[in-house]
Amino acid sequence: MKAVVMAGGEGTRLRPMTSSMPKPLLPVANRPIMEHVLRLLKRHGLNETVVTVQFLASLVKNYFGDGEELGMELSYANEEKPLGTAGSVKNAEEALKDDAFLVISGDALTDFDLTELINFHKEKGALVTVCLTRVPNPLEFGITIVDEEGKVERFLEKPTWGQVFSDTVNTGIYVMEPEVFDYVEADVPVDWSGDVFPQLMKEGKPVYGYVAEGYWEDVGTHESYVKAQADVLEGKVDVEIDGFELSPGVWVAEGAEVHPDAVLRGPLYIGDYAKVEAGAEIREHTVVGSNVVVKSGAFLHKAVVHDNVYVGQQSNLRGCVVGKNTDIMRAARIEDGAVIGDECLVGEESIIQGNVRVYPFKTIEAGAFVNTSVIWESRGQAHLFGARGVSGILNVEITPELAVRLAGAYATTLKKGSTVTTARDHSRGARALKRAVISALQASAIDVRDLENVPLPVARQQTARGSAGGIMIRTTPGVPDSVDIMFFDGRGADLSQGSQRKLDRVFARQEYRRAFPGEIGDLHFPASVFDSYTGSLLRNVDITGIAESGLKVVVDASNGSAGLVLPSLLGKLGVDSLTINPGLDESRPTETADARRSGLVRLGEIVASARAAFGVRFDPVGERLSLVDEKGRIIEDDRALLVMLDLVAAERRSGRVALPVTTTRIAEQVAAYHGTQVEWTTTSPDDLTRVGRDDSTIFGGDGKGAFIVPEFSSVFDGTAAFVRLIGLVARTQLTLSQIDARIPRAHVLKRDLATPWAVKGLVMRRVVEAAGDRFVDTTDGVRVVETDGRWVMVLPDPAEAVTHLWAEGPDDASAQALLDEWSAVVDSAGR
Repeated sequence: MKAVVMAGGEGTRLRPMTSSMPKPLLPVANRPIMEHVLRLLKRHGLNETVVTVQFLASLVKNYFGDGEELGMELSYANEEKPLGTAGSVKNAEEALKDDAFLVISGDALTDFDLTELINFHKEKGALVTVCLTRVPNPLEFGITIVDEEGKVERFLEKPTWGQVFSDTVNTGIYVMEPEVFDYVEADVPVDWSGDVFPQLMKEGKPVYGYVAEGYWEDVGTHESYVKAQADVLEGKVDVEIDGFELSPGVWVAEGAEVHPDAVLRGPLYIGDYAKVEAGAEIREHTVVGSNVVVKSGAFLHKAVVHDNVYVGQQSNLRGCVVGKNTDIMRAARIEDGAVIGDECLVGEESIIQGNVRVYPFKTIEAGAFVNTSVIWESRGQAHLFGARGVSGILNVEITPELAVRLAGAYATTLKKGSTVTTARDHSRGARALKRAVISALQASAIDVRDLENVPLPVARQQTARGSAGGIMIRTTPGVPDSVDIMFFDGRGADLSQGSQRKLDRVFARQEYRRAFPGEIGDLHFPASVFDSYTGSLLRNVDITGIAESGLKVVVDASNGSAGLVLPSLLGKLGVDSLTINPGLDESRPTETADARRSGLVRLGEIVASARAAFGVRFDPVGERLSLVDEKGRIIEDDRALLVMLDLVAAERRSGRVALPVTTTRIAEQVAAYHGTQVEWTTTSPDDLTRVGRDDSTIFGGDGKGAFIVPEFSSVFDGTAAFVRLIGLVARTQLTLSQIDARIPRAHVLKRDLATPWAVKGLVMRRVVEAAGDRFVDTTDGVRVVETDGRWVMVLPDPAEAVTHLWAEGPDDASAQALLDEWSAVVDSAGR
């Protein structure tokens, strides 16, 4: 006997899950519902099966193919238009006309004994046997009454409670003889229970009903879909679960990686090659699909998570459904009954209320509170670029495919035959992405100079030597699972805002240039990169007095690429130095704030015990450095900026220093004392770089450990700042603690507030209005200056749904009060 699986329905009640996926492919315990149906058919010997398809038919065909993987023979009957339950089977008549056949829905979960159903049909000599079952709420189903012999006496489709006369309903499973096709008109919509069965009964044909025992769930609503998952996990339905039962009710599929410190409370299911980190908690009735990542601190309870989903740290998912390829970012919360479609992005700390529907390909911005369904809107960030280039979680937000498109867009903004310098840090992720970038550049008629693993300042300097631009890929500072793709201009500086917008436009329109075969770019690996860098550095930065000073310094390379350039540099400086953590550690391409702090404490201990003049600790890519004085005390980054400024200004006695407007105004006092002046810039690194290129600029810094040494380069360079610092200390004959002690203490506080994208403009208008007659500086954002010199600055983040606030006063209490006052202004506008 053959079977017919009806798999053509749209499943409109299950949207948005079925917006981009046919209902039969919806996974239950990580297998499509229809696969459970086919396995049931196979168990009862129904190996030859015709599948009727219509909505998104190609997806069903591509998934199941000819059925070989299931050990079955599948063929397909395609409907050009919806033909109803009987019309779709009539469409497959050619394959079914020779013998009795079984009809079953491809989107209902059941474990009925189909063999008993078929035997009943044969014993009764029925033309049609309807498989029936008893349900507590029959309103959504066709009610059927049978006599003592099992013959059907009455049908009623979708009754009201006033019409309910039985709890025995039609499951949509039938055994039929081919003669039934005589009662079905071809190519028009016809239903079995509404059209055909009443006619058969009217003519007295043998239509029987078989009341089956077992499990049956018509997965037609979101509630029944979630219930079906729980029933499978509870063992209420006899289906095959793919995986190993590690403990009662805890199923884990092949290749899944579950940390021993993750909390698992079954029954639950974790799909193949999923990863559950330490500290994550997965509770009962949760299904985690294939290749899902559940980060530490995440909580999942009665959640159904489809394949390739990223569940961020501290996120909370309860009783919801999350479609495939969706990213749930840090601390997001999705409440009971909510459904997130395929390929969505749910931003950090956003809340999606219960029963909300978010349709596929939508972005929920960070901090958003969503209490109505998101069907048409699609709010994403306006630009690709953030503060560090294009940033995101590796293989979640930043994939090789994205890297190829970005590199292709960047190449399109350059002339054919141009040269681009590429580089990376020592992480595996950066190495893999750089290879994708190089291929895309070459395919866009760009020659590539690949530096491989070098410090970021070296990549910038080498880019400035004849390249049209550069691309550096590094691990995001402090975030080990994220990467930054940084784009440089021909001077090795970050792209200007205008160039970023141009790249944005090309990327958004996908108007990539492609090279003809003879135009494919070349790939070169330049030699002596480090010698070239150190030679140029020592020629341009004043190192007089270092060799004679007898200074001893301790240098911490942080197991990063900064250590690659230090050996030859320190030897040529002639300084007594101790280098720690010089080797590359591929497993630690960046450091958390706590790890960096611990490293600085350890550096301080070594400096004090070795009686060194000071210690420096580089970040892993050599762009930034932190200072420890001769007593082993850490000089905080914002304080280190003032110390360096004091040293430079005291020696030069003229010129300009470039500082972002968020810097303490004590910097003005220090600069003025030594006859120099401050040029305030925006917080954007490319603006600092712009001022750094001016001949009158003698110094620049961002207060976060990054310094500009204009006589060598206009970009941030930790190694150049280190060389300059050694020379300054050697010639000044003062210790860092002495310099620090003569600079007044600053009191600058910072706060970040979540602000939806839609109200950022309103927030800034309210800030200006609230400023009234006070002085307002709009160099970057809005800085409001009080009459007593206190100031507050409000700056919307260009890449995230956040507003940054800084406030400075004569003491912390005063700065805190100012910060609280203006935070209230921002909050009131954001509500």
